Amino acid sequence: MDKREKFRLAVQGIAALVQNANFKGFFTGKIYEGGGKNFCVPGLNCYSCPGAVASCPIGALQNSLTRMRFRFPYYVLGLLIFFGILLGRAVCGFLCPFGLLQDLLHKIPFPKKIHTFAADRKLRNIKYFVLLILVVILPACIKLTPVFCAYFCPSGTTSGLLLLLRDSTLWQVIGGRFFWKVCVLAGLVLASLMICRPFCRYLCPLGAVYAPFNKIALVRLTLDEDSCISCGACERSCPMAVNPAENPNSTECIRCGKCLSVCPENALAYVRPGKRKEKAE
Repeated sequence: MDKREKFRLAVQGIAALVQNANFKGFFTGKIYEGGGKNFCVPGLNCYSCPGAVASCPIGALQNSLTRMRFRFPYYVLGLLIFFGILLGRAVCGFLCPFGLLQDLLHKIPFPKKIHTFAADRKLRNIKYFVLLILVVILPACIKLTPVFCAYFCPSGTTSGLLLLLRDSTLWQVIGGRFFWKVCVLAGLVLASLMICRPFCRYLCPLGAVYAPFNKIALVRLTLDEDSCISCGACERSCPMAVNPAENPNSTECIRCGKCLSVCPENALAYVRPGKRKEKAE
C-alpha cells in the first residue's frame, strides 16, 4: 500500500468517524435526534445508524418526496449539486462510509478476484434506474414510503444490525422486510469479496447522482498525452475497471488515485487551478 492509498484510507476512516460521532449511541442503542440531523452528509450514511449525527441525502430526498403534501426538495438537491460540482465521485472514493466498508471487504483474501467481466459495463446502468424508480418515482407515488431506504439500502441494514446487537428486544418486532434487506446486504458482502465496490458500480443511487459531475467537478484528472505510453498500468490498477488513458474523467472514476501511483511516466495528475488542459472527449 503506497502513501497515496494510506492517505485515502485515513481520510475515509476520519470521514466515517466524523459522520458517526455519536459514539454513545453504539452503547445505548439510541438514535441521535439533535440539530445535526437537519443537515446532510455527502455520502451514504444511514439516518438510523446509532452513531449518525446527520442525515443521508438519499434518505432526505425520499423524505421530501414521500410526504402527504408534496414539497420540492430544494435543500437536498442544492446540496447534491454543490457536492457534485465540488467533488464529483471523489465523494465515493473518500467520504462514503459504505464505500469504505466495501474497500475493506475486498482486501480480505478470496479464491477468485474479478476485475471486470462481459456484462460489467451494461450492469453499471442499473444504478440510474435505482435512482429514478426506487428513490424518485415510487416514493413520490407511494406516500410515507421511502422505498429505497425501506426495502433496499445496505447502509440502513448495517445500521439496523448494529441496533439489534445492542438491543435484543428489537428481534421481537422485526419482520420479513428486514430479513429481505439482510439477504441483500449478505449478497453485497459476498460480491465485495470478489468485485471491488459492487454496490458503487451497479446499484448506488448516490453514485448515479454524482457520476455526471465528474467531467466538470473541481476534483478532476488530466492526462498528458505526450507522456502517456499506453502501457495499460492505470487500467489494470483501477478498482472500478476504468481506463484513465482513454477517459481520465469517466463517470465511474472515484478519484482514488491508484492510477497516478502506478503510471511510470507520471502522465496522469489531478487538475490544478489554471491548468485545465485535458484529453479531448
